[in-house]
Amino acid sequence: MSLSPYIRFRREEWALLRADTPLTLTGEDLERLRGLNERLSLDEVEEVYLPLSRLLSLYVDAVQGLYRATATFLGHGVAKVPFLIGLGGSVAVGKSTTGRVLRELLSRWPHHPRVDLVTTDGFLYPTAVLEERGLLRHKGFPESYDVRALVGFVSDLKAGVDRVASPVYSHLVYDVVPGESLLVERPDVVIVEGLNVLQTAPPGDGHPRVFVSDFFDFTIYVDAETEHIRRWYLDRFLALRNTAFQDPSSYFHRYARLSDAEALRTAGSLWAEINEPNLRRNILPTRERADLILRKGPDHAVEEVRLRKL
Repeated sequence: MSLSPYIRFRREEWALLRADTPLTLTGEDLERLRGLNERLSLDEVEEVYLPLSRLLSLYVDAVQGLYRATATFLGHGVAKVPFLIGLGGSVAVGKSTTGRVLRELLSRWPHHPRVDLVTTDGFLYPTAVLEERGLLRHKGFPESYDVRALVGFVSDLKAGVDRVASPVYSHLVYDVVPGESLLVERPDVVIVEGLNVLQTAPPGDGHPRVFVSDFFDFTIYVDAETEHIRRWYLDRFLALRNTAFQDPSSYFHRYARLSDAEALRTAGSLWAEINEPNLRRNILPTRERADLILRKGPDHAVEEVRLRKL
């Protein structure tokens, strides 16, 4: 008898759970949603993300029913409280594409059409603050985030606050944009995507604290072998060198003229010194906290789905 807390589904088994959910995305939609250097297909949307959207829609309906029951018991009106989904995983594993596809699919279900996607990048400390604290090489590590502001954001969402603002991050300038914010107004569902969204207190910490993960109704971890993620990271760096890095205003413009060999050495160093240590130390240990794990193979496609047993 398996002691795993998860039920494992091969992709073809999971695809059967789609039931009669219609495929509402087109090839054009997919081009808009797909991340750089990712090969997400309509088949994968149909076989992986449609069943997941169906499961999440059922969860949304069930949780909203619980809120109504609790409000009835307490004898007060029902505030509109959004269903919060936490989406975690390594850099370059495809979290952002997963988030965009889920937002698109969930927004087409009849009972929760307003779905927002928020990334935790906006809650990184500004570059100047990270430099002052000696944390620039730890950007993306838990200590590089304004956790108090992030917890305040999700707490306000769960409190039913009508308008909640999230800071905006620019990957072009590699910094939080001063004075800009993303306004989230009375959503039905909010997907919060980030490297460390499933984090909790380390074992033996002994200090009671509130984490963003405490507010989620459902959590997803996008997983793959570390060596596969490293290769995707290198491939993405090469692609960015020929696209976004060419912009003179890009923080990484200095990498635009690197040769292939130089670019691979630079990306390999950034992976080995920053991203892989963050993955092994902070991100990967949160995987088993997820309600659902999407396990990808070497071609970036989901091969297995693990759903936590109730």
